[in-house]
Amino acid sequence: MKKEPERGLTVVIPAYNEEKGIREVVDRILAALKDSSVPYEVIVVDDGSKDQTMEALREMPVRVLQHETNRGYGAALKTGVRASQYLHVCIVDADGTYEEKDLPKLMEQMENFDMVVAARTGKGAKIPLIRRPAKWILNRLANFLSETRIPDLNSGFRIFDKTVAKKFFNILPESFSFTSTLTMALLTNGYSIKYIESHYKTRKGKSKIRPIHDTVNFFALVVRTALYFAPLKIFIPLSLSMIGLSLLKMIFIDILLIQNMTDSTLFLFLAGIQVGMLGLLADLIDKRSLPTGKDD
Repeated sequence: MKKEPERGLTVVIPAYNEEKGIREVVDRILAALKDSSVPYEVIVVDDGSKDQTMEALREMPVRVLQHETNRGYGAALKTGVRASQYLHVCIVDADGTYEEKDLPKLMEQMENFDMVVAARTGKGAKIPLIRRPAKWILNRLANFLSETRIPDLNSGFRIFDKTVAKKFFNILPESFSFTSTLTMALLTNGYSIKYIESHYKTRKGKSKIRPIHDTVNFFALVVRTALYFAPLKIFIPLSLSMIGLSLLKMIFIDILLIQNMTDSTLFLFLAGIQVGMLGLLADLIDKRSLPTGKDD
C-alpha cells in the first residue's frame, strides 16, 4: 500500500549558479519558519552549477541534491518535489527576489486551497522590463483559457499540495514554464488557487534570461498552453472565422461580382471545417489524457 505523505512543509529551492544569493535566501526561509508549529525541511537542488553554489551551502541546515549537468528549472523542482517528505511543498527561487518573510501568510491559506501563490503585485514589485511584454501576452491568454483573472501566472514563490502537482508531472516542462503550466493545469481541472500580494526585488547575481532562446520558448509555451488546457477555445473561434470569411467572400465577391464560385472560397470553407474537427479531436485527447480534477 502506498504511503501517504506526512503533514508538514518542504521548501524546495532550485539553484543554478546562485553563489551570491543562496545563503541569504536560506537564512530568510529558516527565519520565516523559526516559530512554525508544523514540521518542515529545506531542500536545495543544485542544477549543475559551475560556480561556488555548493560551497556556499556547506554547514547550512539544509538537504542538498545535485544534478551533474544543468537540466532546467522545472527539472530541479521535480527532483525536489519527488524527494520531499511532507504533503505541502513550497518553491522559492534562489536569487533573492522574493519576500520569504511572507511564507507564514502563504502557509495559513493552504488548509483551504490546493495552491497559494505569492503574487508580485505589490507597489514595490520590480519586474524586469525585458520580461513584461511576454508576461502580459501570456497572462491575457491564460485568463482567456481559464476564464479566471490570474494576478501572477508564473510566480516562483508558492505552496502547493504535492499529491495534486504530481498528477500533472507528465505535462509539466523541465524549463522556466513549469510554474505557468502548473497554474493552468490546476485552474482548468477544478483546483483552487489563492493569491497573496507580495513584492519582487532586484535579483542577486546574473540573470538566466536568453532573449532569443527564451522568446522562442515563450511562443512554444503559448501554443502548448492552448492545446493542453482549452483547445476548443482556440480552434472553434478560428474555424468559425474561416467559415464566416468564406461565406462573405462567396456572397459579395463570387456571386455578386464574378458570378462564379472560386477555388479559394471553397478551400477557405473546407479549411475552416478541418480546423474545427481538429479542435474537437484535440479536446477529446485532452479530456482522456489529463487528470479529471479534484475527484480523480
